[in-house]
Amino acid sequence: MNSMLNYPILLRQVKKRVALAQQRAIFAANEELLRMYWDLGQMLYTAQKKEGWGKGTLARLSADLKNEYPEEKGFSERNLRCMVDFYLEYNQDLTAIKDGHHSNLQPAVAESQEITNELHKNTIVQPAVAQLPEYNFTLPVRHIHWTHNVILMQRVKDIKARYWYMMQCLTSHWSKNYLAEAIKLDYYGKHGALASNFDSTLPAPDAKGVKSMLKDPYIFDMLTFTNEYNERDVEIGLVKHVEQFLVEMGAGFGFMGRQYHITVSGDDYYIDLLMYNAFMHRYMVIELKDTEFKPEYIGKLNFYCSAVDDVLCREGDNKTIGLLLCKTKDKIKAEYALRDINKPIGISDYELGQALPHDLRSNLPSIEDIEAEFDNQIEEQK
Repeated sequence: MNSMLNYPILLRQVKKRVALAQQRAIFAANEELLRMYWDLGQMLYTAQKKEGWGKGTLARLSADLKNEYPEEKGFSERNLRCMVDFYLEYNQDLTAIKDGHHSNLQPAVAESQEITNELHKNTIVQPAVAQLPEYNFTLPVRHIHWTHNVILMQRVKDIKARYWYMMQCLTSHWSKNYLAEAIKLDYYGKHGALASNFDSTLPAPDAKGVKSMLKDPYIFDMLTFTNEYNERDVEIGLVKHVEQFLVEMGAGFGFMGRQYHITVSGDDYYIDLLMYNAFMHRYMVIELKDTEFKPEYIGKLNFYCSAVDDVLCREGDNKTIGLLLCKTKDKIKAEYALRDINKPIGISDYELGQALPHDLRSNLPSIEDIEAEFDNQIEEQK
């Protein structure tokens, strides 16, 4: 009987080990590809500088490489130029870091090193890539997919912002399309910008971690409403699109429920949205308001955080945090409302996708109209 009870634990352990091996293989293959691109970029730059060849040389080289390696992708003329840019970008970056000009990047570098250590930990035979000579570019770069690196080189010139996006790609597994959209919406500028009392209610490392995960505003562009909508509409929409909602919330969040029921002293209460973050080991209570921020909202959220701490938290869980999502907020009012609150709470705006105006919606054909027109065209062709 005990063996049956222990089997799910064994299965989880085996699956975790298989996933770790798969991740190591991906990291090793990606790192070797980037090393090759780095070396090719260095060769091309050195040859161009020494011999002064023109644009036609890259086109000729691209054609020859494609003929020589027809199964290999990545030898287009454009990609060869990106390799040169890659070498130049991080060759300069290395010099700047050694000179101390980018000391603020060290946390990102250290965090990336922790990821590398985790991949190599408890491994009898280290992957071959770990035994290769040191690269000339810093750690986060070598773990990011090539297409992500190209997007970052071309669209993010601030090196600190670029490293922040790299870490989000690593920890949250952003696709290239999601990365491009995040850059367009300036996620770097929005993370950690929300009004909160985290510094006064959490230990310094926890406060820093929580602030880095939350942002202001949240963009729920999978939801489109007309001007008339309420909190319930938004809640239902987020649950319906829970996968995109979790991506927007960030790494490690799991969805626990909408209108989550808890009982306090015999009375029933319902939390708008309840989440749990596996990385931070803490619950997050989310209250949605379809109005601008009002100070009285904080009291209710503070109550819910206390209740979750007592009713749901188990050994190993950290303090529950609250997140109030409003249409808009006055930051000074928000700071006053949070000043003497003991529970860690953040206040952020949220934005929805742009709905079509009523007059335009009324002019658009319905599905039935389109189908009828299509049927008519078929009849005319007959």
